[in-house]
Amino acid sequence: MSLKIRALKNVASSWGNLGINVAVGFFLYPFILHHLGDDASGLWILIFSLTGYYGIFDFGIRSSLVRYVSKFQATGDKDQLARLVNTSLFTYTCLGLILVVPTVLGSLYVDRLFHIPAGFLRDAQVLFLMVGLSLALGFPLGVSGGILEGLQRFYLLNWTNIAATVLRAVLIIYVLRHGFGLLSVALITVTLPLVAAAVRAVIAQRLLVIPYGWKYVDRESLRQVVTYGSVTFMIIVASRLRFKTDAVIIGTFLSAAAITHFSIGARLVDYAGEVVSSLAQIFTPMSSHFHATGDYNQLRKIFISGNRACALVMFPMTVALVVMGKSVIEAWVGQRYVSSYIVLLILLIPSTLYQAQSTSNRILFGMSLHKSLAYIVLMEGIANVILSIVLVRPLGIVGDAIGTAIPLLCTSLVFLPRHMCRQLGVPVRKFLVEAYFYPVILCIPMILVLILMQHSFYAHRYPQLILNLLAGVAAYGVGVLWFILTREPLGIQLRTRMSRYFGGQTGEPEL
Repeated sequence: MSLKIRALKNVASSWGNLGINVAVGFFLYPFILHHLGDDASGLWILIFSLTGYYGIFDFGIRSSLVRYVSKFQATGDKDQLARLVNTSLFTYTCLGLILVVPTVLGSLYVDRLFHIPAGFLRDAQVLFLMVGLSLALGFPLGVSGGILEGLQRFYLLNWTNIAATVLRAVLIIYVLRHGFGLLSVALITVTLPLVAAAVRAVIAQRLLVIPYGWKYVDRESLRQVVTYGSVTFMIIVASRLRFKTDAVIIGTFLSAAAITHFSIGARLVDYAGEVVSSLAQIFTPMSSHFHATGDYNQLRKIFISGNRACALVMFPMTVALVVMGKSVIEAWVGQRYVSSYIVLLILLIPSTLYQAQSTSNRILFGMSLHKSLAYIVLMEGIANVILSIVLVRPLGIVGDAIGTAIPLLCTSLVFLPRHMCRQLGVPVRKFLVEAYFYPVILCIPMILVLILMQHSFYAHRYPQLILNLLAGVAAYGVGVLWFILTREPLGIQLRTRMSRYFGGQTGEPEL
């Protein structure tokens, strides 16, 4: 299978997976919210945010797997592959066992750390224990996902995720309709990813036939993983500080209910970012492959065209959320939560600028040149925590959002484009023009159409919302189609073939 075909297959399945995830999350979240209430929903978000810090203990092993599985597969080094996978599996198993300790302690003392609503203490303790143990078990099971990514078989990863997501939604709706509560929803949520990971483990073993055993666990492979992963570890820590501290800070200084109101706007921003991330993830193993073979021309092409693709996806979503954000929130969870629109706006702009450069991040990982990025995002994460704590008391959830937005904006505008252009020898001006000129221009008709539609038919419910969005998407889609057929090589080839085909069909018959 060619790299282009595999890339298209991976992107299509990634977007299919993301589409299912977003659709399920978008429609399931208000269902859960209205069945459980603000306090229980806020507790749910708090516990998952807190245990989400377990991801720090990955120590960058997952990214090392992706990087070196791709590299050793490209060079055909089966022995190094066996040592890499066995050492990673052993390390992950040890980490999972270690994490049982903070899980048990956290479940016992969670009420002393946060404002737990009266009557929810037992649920909070059991929920913490349940989520923490499942995440600990997920560490060794996660090796298979890293292998599939390194082999550029994202579509296998995505199909297992899709099946687990759909089944999870069906089961959650069933238990809530039959009177079950928070813990039943949590049990379903944490169990199905483990089942999907077990299925992926079987698939990965069939695709990557390597021996398993103690003799393949060695210090050299561990050193290699740690050397690469230590930098990734800093980025993981920074990511938690940047995007996962909001619920903890709000839960500490405000209330569980305030977390719910903050999370609505933040969740919409996350959904938009996940769409772009699912596209950009294919560029890590691809960049690693071209870096291993010394093909820097391909890396430069990926850098510009990949970021252009991210912008073509991210910018229209940003336009839709800016113009129609209040309508989206009202139709989604109800009028009482429209106040979360201000959180949405504050977080959306810097997130858009950062997500439009998602390919840059992936290329740095693929080339093992992500050390400078690690230092920058770590400083950004620390600044986020400090600013959010300072601003949350006087400004509430808006202050927390501002504390998150300012450092992210600095990284997106000041550091990332200049650093990446320097690494690949591409002028900044050339990068900005070639990557972002057309995505910006193509959004202008969409902006005008959405403003006109909102002025004429303000959306309060899903039918109106869908109608307005379809009008905006149609205006944007026409522009994108024009761009593909006139500016992209594959589109030009397709247009030429179609012209020849239809021209031949309508030409004069031969005598």
